[in-house]
Amino acid sequence: MKNVDLVIKHSLHSKIPIINKISSHIINSGGKKLRPALHLLVAGWLGKINKKNYQLAAILEFIHTATLLHDDVVDESSRRRHIETANSVYGNAASVLVGDFLYSRSFQMMVDVNNMRVMQILANTTNQISEGEILQLININNFKINENDYINIVEYKTAKLFEASCSLAAITNNAKLVEIKKLTQLGNAFGLIFQIIDDILDYSGKEKKIGKKIGDDLSQGKVTLPIILALKNGSSSQKKTLKNVLKEKNLKKLNQVINILEETKALELTRDKAKEYFVIIQKIIGTYQANKFSDTLLKLAEYSINRES
Repeated sequence: MKNVDLVIKHSLHSKIPIINKISSHIINSGGKKLRPALHLLVAGWLGKINKKNYQLAAILEFIHTATLLHDDVVDESSRRRHIETANSVYGNAASVLVGDFLYSRSFQMMVDVNNMRVMQILANTTNQISEGEILQLININNFKINENDYINIVEYKTAKLFEASCSLAAITNNAKLVEIKKLTQLGNAFGLIFQIIDDILDYSGKEKKIGKKIGDDLSQGKVTLPIILALKNGSSSQKKTLKNVLKEKNLKKLNQVINILEETKALELTRDKAKEYFVIIQKIIGTYQANKFSDTLLKLAEYSINRES
């Protein structure tokens, strides 16, 4: 990861000061760097980690960071990772444009990797992430979406980059197609766990730990899995309350929503869904010979399920 940080630091440099300031603001704000870590772990697990892997790990983090800059503008977020978001410090226009810079810089770096299959995967991934964000946007306050619709949105907007993290590690180790598909599934499971737990924490987390205000999804009218399951299992009165609060985007009634989520066991059921993907990770890892990398991958999956931030 130190080698990845060196690539990030070198690749972030621009002659335009505001780009350096905003890029550094979010890159150095204490992010987990899960996607680069997953990429390196899978590469080491399959064979070896080389300079291309450090480059690809940095690219993955740049793409992720670009999406965060754009998301915070769309969601009008004011805090992330315990600090003010770039858009609240530097303004929306600068944040969007620096997000564009990170996207374009990541594609410059892809050319240096000089692998058409890598280019294809990352180009498709960035396109699908955008589709997922648009899908989420058009489903604001849509109380008819079901669990399958939710998973479809999450697979696009979050899991695709996790999938790329794993599949690219397989490609750089000259893995066979069947193995690439298996490891893409591994990344998919990691991504789904991460987003599902994120959506739980938005209603059950502690602000000091998660580094942002809870109830952000409610304030934006997002119908996430906890809400979907509460609407499915709640009484007529509970359903009516949930719909009204989300339509109003009324954070003053957040505790009311949390009570309904607890009464309907929606948060517990949502965590059970995340655990289904943890089992998938265990099964895939179990098909390979165990080593320090596979052990760490399992620990990373356990952390993802149990994390509080």
